[in-house]
Amino acid sequence: MALEGSLKDFGLADIMQLIFFQRKTGVLTLDGKLDKIRLLFLDGNIIGAESKRRIESNRLGKVLVKKGLLDEKTLQSVLDEQKNTNVRLGNILVRKGIVGKEDIEEILVGQIKETVIQIFGWKEGSYEFTPQAIPLDKDIPMSIDTQHLLMEGLRIVDEWSLIEGKITLDTVFTRKSEDIIELTGEESDIFSLVDGDNDVSTIIDLSGKDDFSVSKILISLIEKGNIEQKEVLPVITEAPVIHTKTSLFSFRFLPVLAIISALVFSMWPVFSDTGHTLKRFFASEAIDNLRFKIEAYKFEHGSYPASLDIISGGKDPWGNAYLYENNSYTFMILSSGADGREGTEDDIY
Repeated sequence: MALEGSLKDFGLADIMQLIFFQRKTGVLTLDGKLDKIRLLFLDGNIIGAESKRRIESNRLGKVLVKKGLLDEKTLQSVLDEQKNTNVRLGNILVRKGIVGKEDIEEILVGQIKETVIQIFGWKEGSYEFTPQAIPLDKDIPMSIDTQHLLMEGLRIVDEWSLIEGKITLDTVFTRKSEDIIELTGEESDIFSLVDGDNDVSTIIDLSGKDDFSVSKILISLIEKGNIEQKEVLPVITEAPVIHTKTSLFSFRFLPVLAIISALVFSMWPVFSDTGHTLKRFFASEAIDNLRFKIEAYKFEHGSYPASLDIISGGKDPWGNAYLYENNSYTFMILSSGADGREGTEDDIY
């Protein structure tokens, strides 16, 4: 019989303790406003985590490339194979001897911990634990002590109020200055990972530290004037919506954007065979732009916009409205892709 209910009535810590002490094996599904997460348990310990919002293969591949353990060409080849075989990216890499098992395991364990710890900050949502057989991955066997992770998660939640609302996992930073004088050793390590491309989640994975520690260091670097949030320059696929408040944006970019937009659309027939790929690219770029506008809105108003209509009236390349949800702590935005249905494989985050 499945164990299910609301996180308001039975918190995550209580659920995990119950699973741990009773040495349960099965799947714990947590459905929140901004994400849906599945935790896999074997004899009470966590052996895997899956997030609808942050796809494992995308995160793992990016970190491996950043660490120099994999090049882009090989990654793309393995991702293509993954689509055809439905085998996990890490398993393919280990089986082919492209990346060592220990390197893959270290990254995946860090990502699992990051995924679990973020759930401790959820104020609402539902849970369901379904007892079932869970096979241990023979290529990359992992087992994380639930009790230890539980204690770490609760400690971080207690401290999280210090930086709550100031940073998200999707935030990308750029360096304001190369001068790193007076930085601590930990600050220097995190500063070296800020390159205008790595988002906070990737920096966490690369550093090997927990999300709270990294976020706290990033806040310190902001206060010292070493880094700032990156402004995302969008590819325009529709007429821009102009609002009265324009202090955060510069009109000097509009002529350049107009030229880029004109070139893209004038060459559209040439790309007719790859129209679907281009649409996914445009959707991804537009979502990055909307993320920046949402963060900018919060910077000005102190809260996330109640709806996307406040900052943009645009639709995705398939003519569907972007899906947007938020609470006091974070937000989620996505395109439902070509099929127009949320929760399917072609969703774009």
